[in-house]
Amino acid sequence: MTATTAKPIPARMKGVNRAEICDVNFQEFVRDWNGGVDAKPSPHEAILDGSALDAQGFRELFESQLISRHLDLMARVLRVQNKVFYTIGSSGHEGNAMVARATRHTDPAFLHYRSGAFMAERFRKLPGTDGRKLDPIMDSALSFAASKDDPASGGRHKVWGSKPLWVLPQTSTIASHLPKAFGTAVAIEQGRRIGHALPIPNDSIAICSFGDASSNHATAQTAFNAAAWTAYQKLPAPVLFVCEDNGIGISVKTPTDWISRNFRDRADLDYFFADGLDLSAGYGDVQAAVEHCRRTRRPTFLHLRTTRIMGHAGTDFEIEWRSIEELCAVEASDPLLRSAAIALESGLMSKDEILALYEDTRRKCFAAAEDADRRPRLTTLEDVMAPLAPFTPAAVQAEATRADYADKRAAVFGGEAKLPERQAPRHLAIQINNALHELFAKYPETLLFGEDVAQKGGVYTVTKGLHKAFGNRRVFNTLLDETVILGLAQGYANLGMLPVPEIQYLAYLHNAIDQIRGEAASLQFFSNDQYRNPMVVRIAGLGYQRGFGGHFHNDNSITALRDIPGLVVGCPSRGDDAAMMLRTLAALAKVDGRVCAFLEPIALYMAKDLYEAGDGGWLTSYPPPDQALVLGEERVYAPEATDCVIFSFGNGIPMSLRAARAIEAQYGWKVRVVDLRWLVPLNDAAIAKHAAQCKRILVVDEGRHSAGVGEGVITAITEAGHGGKPLQRVVGADTFTPLAGAAFLVIPSDEEIVAAAGMLAKRS
Repeated sequence: MTATTAKPIPARMKGVNRAEICDVNFQEFVRDWNGGVDAKPSPHEAILDGSALDAQGFRELFESQLISRHLDLMARVLRVQNKVFYTIGSSGHEGNAMVARATRHTDPAFLHYRSGAFMAERFRKLPGTDGRKLDPIMDSALSFAASKDDPASGGRHKVWGSKPLWVLPQTSTIASHLPKAFGTAVAIEQGRRIGHALPIPNDSIAICSFGDASSNHATAQTAFNAAAWTAYQKLPAPVLFVCEDNGIGISVKTPTDWISRNFRDRADLDYFFADGLDLSAGYGDVQAAVEHCRRTRRPTFLHLRTTRIMGHAGTDFEIEWRSIEELCAVEASDPLLRSAAIALESGLMSKDEILALYEDTRRKCFAAAEDADRRPRLTTLEDVMAPLAPFTPAAVQAEATRADYADKRAAVFGGEAKLPERQAPRHLAIQINNALHELFAKYPETLLFGEDVAQKGGVYTVTKGLHKAFGNRRVFNTLLDETVILGLAQGYANLGMLPVPEIQYLAYLHNAIDQIRGEAASLQFFSNDQYRNPMVVRIAGLGYQRGFGGHFHNDNSITALRDIPGLVVGCPSRGDDAAMMLRTLAALAKVDGRVCAFLEPIALYMAKDLYEAGDGGWLTSYPPPDQALVLGEERVYAPEATDCVIFSFGNGIPMSLRAARAIEAQYGWKVRVVDLRWLVPLNDAAIAKHAAQCKRILVVDEGRHSAGVGEGVITAITEAGHGGKPLQRVVGADTFTPLAGAAFLVIPSDEEIVAAAGMLAKRS
């Protein structure tokens, strides 16, 4: 047979509702068809000469395309009735159904928002699970309607997602999901290397789709670079990057041939092109790209030609900024017209059969939408937040204090006599190092990675010896890219491992913080706790390095971390707390799937003394493995003191203890010092309790004046009704940290704390 192309649709009136016009276009195209019809092929016969697609495969793909289209049309109609709350559609991208057909339902998929046909087709891979029939139309309608019964997000967002189909919900509007897709591909191979039982087949690949405009984004480029960097070293990275090129991003056009020019000859990123507007012509190329990725385990770039009709979303009236001639030309390239032409010219379907299927699909979509509209929606704050930050205190504490790995632990440290709790008190860096060795013995799925963490042992030797003890499979260096480090962490977490990535300095975290804010920490929320990203992110930071290295090595800004819903942030000031906190953070990750940050004060790594040189006052003994902190639990110095309380954390604790001694000598006050230890979430109840018990309050915050931890502490005090007490804050300035001695002009000091106490004395 010889394929014919769809005839262009004559220019229509300058209508605003292009969805309605595209709907009529399809019906008229089929009704007016006058092409030739050959004998109907058998179900297993190729529908066109040279096509890799048989008749049954084509018909199923066509049905998936129609489902996607009618979900879009339904959303546009019901949006104005407040029955649908999301209208970014997939129209023009229906060719991505071919990617779903050519891959497996166990290939983890990270999809952009124009993936309706992909989802409809992937549903065929697993028609039912756990007694529940999977239905792409109903499941999508529930999501559009923000219903609590939405199986993807529980009504929290319109996302393409399915736990049994291994589609991890994405809310990325750009390309921030690409690094974790790459990370998941690497994790497939890493799991096998460390003997970890993967939840998916060992030869799985990771799929990641995005638009042509998003390919230019920094997070996309870092993923492509990391994938090529990995392949260059002959390491496996089976990720299929699917660039759905429709030539436009909202209203900004992609230059003609930019995607092919930019990616076709890129080293170590294997390029394939497929026509996503033509099922018969494109399927073989899609299949070849998938098979290449699976067989070679190399990063593969599939350039899928698509188009975009009906605008970016329901509120995008393209007629206001695109000419009618351009709109009509784009609408004439509608892939559904080409699919209808294939069905008709091959004799696979008649006009009446196509139109009947078209209208039946419309009916099913509207019926599902009406059903979804009657279902309950989220009506309480508790319901909304339920999956955001799960916390089961008893289970977490039991896991944190579990010590049933004594033999492995002893072997790691070289025998019972060398266990860290049997050694002399040591400083913070050593105790963190001991705790990491312990976690690796307790959890064989633990991985530690970052810049310089392996043979070198980190910039401050905190990870020294881990590479030698556990090998390159579990402790390894990465390229210098924080976005990739956190993308890898998400990939490992997705497949059941316990990643402990290191961000070398707090200042560097800001390069990549959306990997935590918009990706890792949001996954439980937007998947209704079906998917989790358990990890413990180690971050060296804060100030007081005597001005060495300037603001990059003395970054005291943690506001961005405090603003991330669901994140846990712990900051120890001493070695024993650090060890017990790491046990708790690991347990939070393992039990509740939490994303955790462990903020390590660099200036205290090697601190040994407290009040004077040689006193050893900041050395601590190592706590036995059955001891751990409780999330939110504070450490209290001089709990009997009631004249004044100082709240602080990190570097502020030894400063506050020294200042407390000076305050007592000068004013005769007994001073209580409270080490918050947990910065996110703050323990408001504990803060209120100590504020209630003391006459005066000092808040020492080494962060900046604006939006620091101190503001959260004062808010807790005030809202508990203690704001009328004499209260003073000692805090850093709103500036970057300069070099040398000037650094101490912008961050708090012992003397400033004592001076603040003097101000309290004047008011009390």
